[in-house]
Amino acid sequence: MVTVGPHALEQFPRFSLYNSPYAAHDEGCAIDLYPHEGDWRETGDGGTRETAAPSPVAGEVVATRTVSAPSKDYAVEHDHLIVVETGEYLARILHVEPAVEPGDEVALGDSLGEMVRSGFFAPWVDNHIHLGFRSLDANPYRASGSLPVEIAPEVELAGVAWDGRGTVVAAGETYAVLDAPDHPTPGERFAGISAESGGILDGGLPHYDGGGILRGTGRDGPVSLAGRRVGTAEGRTIPWDDVTVFANGTPITGLSLFVAREALGAKLVCPDAEFEVGEAVEVEVR
Repeated sequence: MVTVGPHALEQFPRFSLYNSPYAAHDEGCAIDLYPHEGDWRETGDGGTRETAAPSPVAGEVVATRTVSAPSKDYAVEHDHLIVVETGEYLARILHVEPAVEPGDEVALGDSLGEMVRSGFFAPWVDNHIHLGFRSLDANPYRASGSLPVEIAPEVELAGVAWDGRGTVVAAGETYAVLDAPDHPTPGERFAGISAESGGILDGGLPHYDGGGILRGTGRDGPVSLAGRRVGTAEGRTIPWDDVTVFANGTPITGLSLFVAREALGAKLVCPDAEFEVGEAVEVEVR
């Protein structure tokens, strides 16, 4: 298991290990890092998407590769892979058009290039850097095969209870963001929506096959949110139950669950439903 520590995370106000449909995130074997200035709720359709791509690792660039991406009307045609040898691992970095080349040395925070928004992104997903790790003798080009990632114990994470209620503070064509739950200590530590049994929920509920629980009890068993069981933990990974998320009685695609440092709130994934800024919303899981 590869540990990601506070120095790597300090330049990224949000992160997620499980909020992705791709195999690289199975069992929390990759971390998506969201670099942006200010309140994340102001990015996306109604704001300015971040493109800066600071390096989350230090080491030597050993490979870059450009690949074709699925065709989407909101996306560029190609995505990119940057491989950095850190001394212990091969770090695989995706979604950045490289301004570096093999042989370059990079330090934490150095620019790798600019983030791209390719057809591998769902329309509600914000720009981010995908980071995974392989052993030094592993094939860095395969989509699967990365090592599990864990957050270092010295990175403080706070679980925040949520009753499913909030007011829309931002909305786009495929999502809406609620003001609740509030972040307990904005800017001081990371926080996320907690499961009722403890730990922080991470993932796309239920629109991706499963999610995870960060800093949980470590015990297998049922996991609940807002009074409803949503899955059963197997270690820190949660296969979701057959549930549907409703917002004001309307079924929606799901909830986007992650960890954030500056602002929290709840993100509703709802390409087939529309919510207005200022609208009061009650979320239920059935």
